[in-house]
This record gives sequence, structure tokens and C-alpha cells, in this order.
Amino acid sequence: MRSPSYPVLPTRALRALVVLALTAGIATTAPAAHAGPAAAGSAPADAAPAVAAKPYMGWSSWSMQSSKYPGLNPDGDYSYLTEANVLKQTDALAAKLKKYGYDHVNIDAGWWMDKSWKTGFDQYGRQTPDPVRFPHGMKSVADHIHSKGLKAGIYLPVGLEKGAYGDGKVPVWNAPGCTTADVVYPDLRTTNGWDNAYKLDFDNPCAQKYIDSQAQQFADWGYDFLKLDGVGPGSFKSGDNYNNVADVAAWQKAIATAGRPIHLELSWSLDIGHAADWKQYSNGWRIDTDVECYCNTLVTWENSVNDRWDDAPAWSRKAAPGGWNDLDAIDVGNGEMDGLTKAERQSYMTLWAINKSPLFTGDDITKLDSYGVSLLTNKEVIAVDQNDSPVARPVTPVGDQQVWGTKNPDGSYTVALFNLGDSPASVTADWASFGFTGNASVRDLWNKANLGTHKNRITEALPAHGSRLFTVEPAGSALTTTSYEAEATANTLSGNASVAGCDACSGGKKVGNLYTGGKLRINDVMVKKDGIYTVKVAYVSGDPRSVTVLSNSGNGTSLKFPSTGDWGTAETVSLQLALKAGSNTITFDSGSGYAPDIDRIVVPQSA
Repeated sequence: MRSPSYPVLPTRALRALVVLALTAGIATTAPAAHAGPAAAGSAPADAAPAVAAKPYMGWSSWSMQSSKYPGLNPDGDYSYLTEANVLKQTDALAAKLKKYGYDHVNIDAGWWMDKSWKTGFDQYGRQTPDPVRFPHGMKSVADHIHSKGLKAGIYLPVGLEKGAYGDGKVPVWNAPGCTTADVVYPDLRTTNGWDNAYKLDFDNPCAQKYIDSQAQQFADWGYDFLKLDGVGPGSFKSGDNYNNVADVAAWQKAIATAGRPIHLELSWSLDIGHAADWKQYSNGWRIDTDVECYCNTLVTWENSVNDRWDDAPAWSRKAAPGGWNDLDAIDVGNGEMDGLTKAERQSYMTLWAINKSPLFTGDDITKLDSYGVSLLTNKEVIAVDQNDSPVARPVTPVGDQQVWGTKNPDGSYTVALFNLGDSPASVTADWASFGFTGNASVRDLWNKANLGTHKNRITEALPAHGSRLFTVEPAGSALTTTSYEAEATANTLSGNASVAGCDACSGGKKVGNLYTGGKLRINDVMVKKDGIYTVKVAYVSGDPRSVTVLSNSGNGTSLKFPSTGDWGTAETVSLQLALKAGSNTITFDSGSGYAPDIDRIVVPQSA
């Protein structure tokens, strides 16, 4: 968010932080995490579904709150958040989108602040609704949301907000002898993405009691979802002051005793190095910064929808029932107000669906255009987000043209084609990238049409920033391949390149230290005929890295491999390489940069 009293800063990332540093407010949209308290243990057959068994779907207030679009915030920045507007969107969600699975109404930052962002707290230091924004209180709003068969969501920043401290004399609810001085460190060190709260000291039991009091209040009001924002490591902060793992664990503990299942979602740009913590203690985590542009639309392609193609792959193995990778709001329903072309809107929704991100829109549901409705209500695309298939990953290097995919439990594949370039281009998915050859039947999910049989591949001409989404059912045969280990003694290593152990790699080893001239040349790669071969490369890379790949004496092409999430996980991408009959070499050259570590290559026996 951007604070009304702050100057506009030069970068989008900083603009997202500006909002409440001088007051006590907060905002962004949350990331998600794994199995929370409601997921533990076995449930009776007639029990409600476990929290976050599937990615949640719904609506959130933040996108419209944060926009400069004419008419959205006539009473000042972020003034859209009112009881009347939340109820209006609730009724629209129930009427238009509920039957498609959209069942959350999430109230974001500002519900306890007046329109000048002055905060309000009760006698126990807990946030209390602003009487102008929410004249009937938060329980009344939750009751209305529930009356429509929907779930109610609410928001808090992590830590003890400075405005709640009250010189350390404020008592903690249901905790005799505890005051706000007891729940924080004596030096009043700050925490969260805006430094607008004091860090809680969980060595003192009073800190847990304070979190318990907040959780109990939300349960008593009837809320089903909490977005905890500004969480670190993440939220553009690191270091001891900003490590909020203990806070998240305390919230999980508090929710478990509050008497009501509550989905705990974390925000924003969470540190992937703590993914195990987010999975242990929460039900979702935002992997990136805000998707909103803080401009005269809700979002723009460059600010920051397109960031997710680079950032999502690292998290692909972190999501599972109980906790999901949150890519933020899907603002694809309002046309002009969204700030995107039709092609961009479809690609946006496609990426979110194949990543099994929560599908929550920030659009004005009362004013969806017909194209937006077609995107938000396509049951076949929604099913990709909600089914039991693994999260998709890129199966090609991540340039302007990309292919993503995943294998479904029934043996079919979900395949997405993306043209992220600024001009039209063709994109091809080769069946060899998925381990089979020959014919496959293809269904176009966006157009709800069977495209018939395609042999070996499918190629589509895509507009700038365009996409297609398919279900591919193989009818051919499994691909016959030969594997070549990177660490084989017959290969040639030069420069810094060296063999290292790798528990995740096929032979227990890999070739690493491919930097500033380091090279790996895999020798004696045998094929029977000249041709273009789809070669799979298994690799390890804790961040996206580029490497130049060439066969024989070719010129080579610099290709960026997506992150595998850490340096202990191996993934694969497929490359198109020209090979000649007989013996070949395939070289990985780091050039002047840092390349991924290479595990092995897998070469088809036929082109």
C-alpha cells in the first residue's frame, strides 16, 4: 500500500511498502502455507473438509482499495474498504461466482483504521473496527457473509502494533498480570515489513496470551480466514528482528484452541529458505510481492503480473493439501479497470491455475465484463487449480516462449503454452518433453473444444503475452532413451567445473562449480540418425541461472533454467539439439556467469 502522507517512491517494490510506516496500518495480499492445526489428526466421516484441502477461492478487498482508478477511492487513498462495499461484493460473489467455488470474502488492511489511517484498539490492545468504515462491527459483517453460504476473512499485521502498546500498561485479555510491556522486548525492537509493530518476545508466556486473545476475538466474531501480513524472513526484510517464525507458530497454536477452524495465510514475498516453517505452521504463503500496480488500474502486465513466471518455479514442490503457494489476486474480470489486454488476462489466469494458487479476485464483482466472466467461471480451468495433480513446472528453459506442464493422476498431461514476448510468436510443446512419442488427443480448455489427434507435438501461434491451455492424452508409446551422467569419467571438465555429491541426483553425483568459464562436455552421445532431438537435462539450481548449451561444434544458445527451489532438489528441462548419426558431444558452458549444476542428460534414441 501507499500511505497518504508519503511521497511516491521510484520503484514498485518500495511503493508497496510505503503505506503505513508512520501510522499503524498495513496492507498487501498474503502468501500461503502448509497443514495448519485443523489438518492434524483424523476427522470423523461427517466432519467439514480440512482447512486448505484445496486452494481457496473468493474475493479480496485490497486491489480496489489500492487503485487510483477513477471513482474507486473518492474519500481518499484506500477509502474503498467499508462495510457497505464489502456487503455489496459479498452479495455479488454469492450471486455470480459462488457456484463455481468462490466462497471466501476477505477483508484486507484498514478495517481498524479511520480514513486518515489512525488506528483503533480496545482496552486489551486488540484491533477494533473503525465505526465509520464498519458501523455495525465485524461480527455483523461475518454474519452476513455466512448468511450467503460464504466464508469470512480478516487481516492483521504481525507483531504488536505500536498504537496498541499504551506505554506498556495495557492489560492482556484473559491473562491476569500480563500487560503489553510483558509481550514485547524491553528495548521495543520493531518488526514486520513496515516496522510499525514491536516484536513479540515469546520467552514470556504473556506474548502467547496476547496472540490467543486476538485469535479468540476473531473466532468469536465468526471469521474463517486470517491473512497475517508483513511476515519475515520475507516482506523485503531479514535479520533477527524480522524473523516471525515464532509468531506464525503462536498463531497456529492460538487458532487450535480458539474453537473455530481458521485458515492462516502469510504475506508477503516469504523466504523460501523457511518453506518448511511456513508449511508446518500455516495454510498458505505469498511467494511474491503485491500484484497490484498502485496506479490508475488494478494491475499492469509489467507491474507486477509477469514477475510470477520467473518466481513461481522455485516453489513448485512446496505446495500440497493443507498449504499452497499464493501468487496473489487474479484481477482479470473488469476489463479496462484491470489494466490488461485480453491475452494477458487469460495468461494470468492460466499461470495461477497450473500453479494451484488460491484463486481470489480483487475485481469489482458487480461490474464483471463478459470476457472476465468467461475467465473466472471456466470449470475446466478451475478444475486444473483444484484437482489432485502436482503443481506444474516449466518443461523448457524460461525465455520469452515457454512450455509448462504436469502429469495428471489419470495419465494425461496438463500443458500450457506461453508467449511472454512483446510480439506474436509460435510456441511448440513436444511430446518428448513429457516422455512419450506418437499421437495424443488434445483438448483446448479455454475454448472447451477437442482439437483431435496431434502427432509428436502441438504448435500454436500466440499473440503477445498470450497463452493456451490443454489436456493431452497420450495414445503413442513411451519414449526410448539413453541417459548420460554428468560425472562420468569419459566426460571433459574444464575451468572450475568439478564433481560433487548430490543426494537428489540420479547417480548420487553432479557436476558443479560451472562459473566464469567452467565447462562440462558430455562425450560420446550416440544416436542412429541425423536430426533434431528433444534432450532432457536434469539439473540443480537454487536460483534461476543461464548456461550456453551446444552440440558438437555448434555456436550454442544461452538458456535460462528455472530455479529448482534449493540446492538439494533436481528438476528437468528439455532442449532442442541438432545431433548427427554416430558420436556427439553436448557442452554446457557457463561463460562469464554462474550456471546450474548438471546431473545428467536423457537423449531419445530417435529424433
